[in-house]
Amino acid sequence: MLGLDGLPLSLARTLAATGRFPALARLTEKARAIRAELPELSPVNWTSFFTATGPEEHGIFGFTRIHARTYEMALCSLEHVQTPTIFDRLGAAGLTARVVNLPNTYPARPLRGMMVSGFVAHDLSRAVFPPMLAGALRQRGYLLEADTTRAADNPLALLEELRKTLASRRAALDLLWPDLAWNLFVLVLTETDRLFHFLFDAVNDPAHALHQQCLSLLMEWDSTIAALLERFDALPDPKRLIVLADHGFTHLITEVDLNAFLRAEGLLHTALPPEASDELDASGILPSTRAFALDPGRIYLHTAARFARGQVSADNAAPLRERIRQALLSLRHNGTPVLAAVHDAASLYPGPMQPFAPDLVCEPNPGFDLKAKFNRRDVFSLHGRTGTHTVHDVFFYDSTPPDMQQPNSEPNMRPNMRPDMQPDSGPTFGPAMQAERVRDVGRLVLHHFGLAAAEPAAEKTAPAAPAPSSPATVR
Repeated sequence: MLGLDGLPLSLARTLAATGRFPALARLTEKARAIRAELPELSPVNWTSFFTATGPEEHGIFGFTRIHARTYEMALCSLEHVQTPTIFDRLGAAGLTARVVNLPNTYPARPLRGMMVSGFVAHDLSRAVFPPMLAGALRQRGYLLEADTTRAADNPLALLEELRKTLASRRAALDLLWPDLAWNLFVLVLTETDRLFHFLFDAVNDPAHALHQQCLSLLMEWDSTIAALLERFDALPDPKRLIVLADHGFTHLITEVDLNAFLRAEGLLHTALPPEASDELDASGILPSTRAFALDPGRIYLHTAARFARGQVSADNAAPLRERIRQALLSLRHNGTPVLAAVHDAASLYPGPMQPFAPDLVCEPNPGFDLKAKFNRRDVFSLHGRTGTHTVHDVFFYDSTPPDMQQPNSEPNMRPNMRPDMQPDSGPTFGPAMQAERVRDVGRLVLHHFGLAAAEPAAEKTAPAAPAPSSPATVR
């Protein structure tokens, strides 16, 4: 399983056509587009992949979460995932996984196999399982994440950082692949996402001063893909390669701050003006606030039933939600609608975690990057980025398409695995499946190994919403 974070199929085809990216060209020939989960963020989508469920079950709705009583903001992590992972499921079936740089798997926890966590991992000793991996990776100079803090002002420094992380992923591949003591191997390359956020214009425009430098980095990225493909080709059958992006990418038109929008609509009130606030400081939300937003496009009604300072009653929630939805759908930038849709939680997230979901989720039209800062007054602005995520055009490749899938004649054996690592009870290739969105790819993995995916959330009974005094955290 190869993850190519943020790779749009359209750009992959453009790059492949240049003849400079042979590994990508091999994959692109039979790739197709799927769609991202909403919101179209990495933690939401990679978690949907590695749990084979949607946010309504795994409970990750964005990068950040807010405490319903204290209004304290925190980053989401693996500790907040509410469902078993596909690695848990495989381990319970006696199967082994090795995972490198998968976002939202930090802090690493025990599994049957090995884990090197990805973003937002910041401490190598907590990012690996088993613990002895930390020393081996340190010896190889392993870098968890590129420093992007200076990327807008110093793009050459960003390119150098991305070269270092690519080298680190290659080192981890060289370390963890060779003994073949695994059933599932996952490698995620996140360099494309970082590059496209800050230099999407340079990647696409041959006249840009940094175009060739960007292509040079992408050629190193292609070489890393080729290294994995070479190893895959050397495996005996049966084998299968799946390649997945977590969202697409396109040229940034403008950032759109929804808290600035709600403030202008008279719906968000804070103790300090935006100019005196921190971008992630929600502690100043006042009782008079009727709605606020969290990145990227999550709208929360400030209800009395949910938030300690909330004053919106249950009777007023539905009309307020509709008022906000209509206002958002009317939002224009130079005459262009900003949003393709505004979804409500009941329809978008029909599952047990719905009580913790945002009341509304905004789906942007391509080119609009939704934000929710507490320190901005302008709805529309630019802050040094040139690319933004898309819901559609998400890269997907499967070496075993649905019409070619066949049952495994010897489900208890993996020819490329050491005899002492063979599973106790083997996998089977079930009937063909088709992936349409990111969660389906996790279901494909389970299906491949003869493990049933979880019961669809829509068929489950959701728990009651937490009482006003509950310390539950909004995700």
